[in-house]
Amino acid sequence: MTDFLFRKLSLQVKKWLGIRTPPVVLPYRGYGTPDRFFVKGHVLDDRLLYKPEPGDSLWRNLRAMLSRYLSTSIPGIQVDIRFNGQEYVVQTNERGQFELLAEGPHELQEGWHPVHFRVRNPLEEGPAFLEQREEVYISHDTQAFGVISDVDDTILVSHATETFRKLRLILTKNATTRLPFPGVPAFYQALHAGRTGNCHNPIFFISSSEWNLYDFLVDFCQAKGIPKGVFLLQELKSGLSDFLKTGGGTHTHKLDKARHLMEVFPDLKFILIGDSGQHDAQLYAQLSEAYPDRILAVYIRDVTRRKNTETIHALYADHPHLKGEICLSDDTQAVAQHACEHGWISAAGLQSVVAQATHAE
Repeated sequence: MTDFLFRKLSLQVKKWLGIRTPPVVLPYRGYGTPDRFFVKGHVLDDRLLYKPEPGDSLWRNLRAMLSRYLSTSIPGIQVDIRFNGQEYVVQTNERGQFELLAEGPHELQEGWHPVHFRVRNPLEEGPAFLEQREEVYISHDTQAFGVISDVDDTILVSHATETFRKLRLILTKNATTRLPFPGVPAFYQALHAGRTGNCHNPIFFISSSEWNLYDFLVDFCQAKGIPKGVFLLQELKSGLSDFLKTGGGTHTHKLDKARHLMEVFPDLKFILIGDSGQHDAQLYAQLSEAYPDRILAVYIRDVTRRKNTETIHALYADHPHLKGEICLSDDTQAVAQHACEHGWISAAGLQSVVAQATHAE
């Protein structure tokens, strides 16, 4: 009740000041199987949404990024969800988040399917309802494998272990001007395509970035040619102090989310990709021990100048069940070569990685 009264008071103050903003529905890509699917999102106030451009000014980039962390979540709002001809009703919790787990068989084909979201506009002006569209990935566990990948310093140059450099990138760049590591887009395209070139292997991005950055990460992957994937991020943050600590924490949530995916897709094997700066190797070692027959390989990008090399290799010395092998390198080409030798990507895919990485040098 307190949250509801605060929301009503906040709307009235905005009315007096002439700065009222309708809520924004931010759904995230969902995922599931023929037996169940998951979707989630947030309803927020004061959130700027616009597509980034390479020529965006420093002020525009700064304003967009700050709005991601200074927006206000809206609790207690009903969200109508329509998927595959079925209607569902959920409500945002105290953090403005809504979630839906729908059980029951359906006859959807493997791939991406549209899902629609609608909330009633609490303001007097504007449309009666505010709507958004996203997609749900349905897997039949028929692909060769899935990919579980970190984001920061794995596909996206982030300097996650260096606070000042990390914040400078976040504040001054956008999704079109941030850089992937050389060869990364081609490598993920090759993994997605698989050995035959038409496998459509699913990709799941598990990151210590917060849901505040979801639209940025989606735009980044689209701009750089990284295949469409599902994102599983940290809880939404709000405020300047949270912004300064973006991507922080223990990172153990990555292990929990990876285990969740292993349970949701019980017949799918996985390739795990991370970096040496945020304990990905340690977390993936635990995962490979828990699921010894389902981890094909662990690829770790070396961003700590090999100071953790012996420690990381020692982690996997006691994991003979790992079918592939730990591959620690700061060179995407070397990792792609390993994947090609094991039959997870095609020779043509490897050539694309080499060409892209060489061109970036």
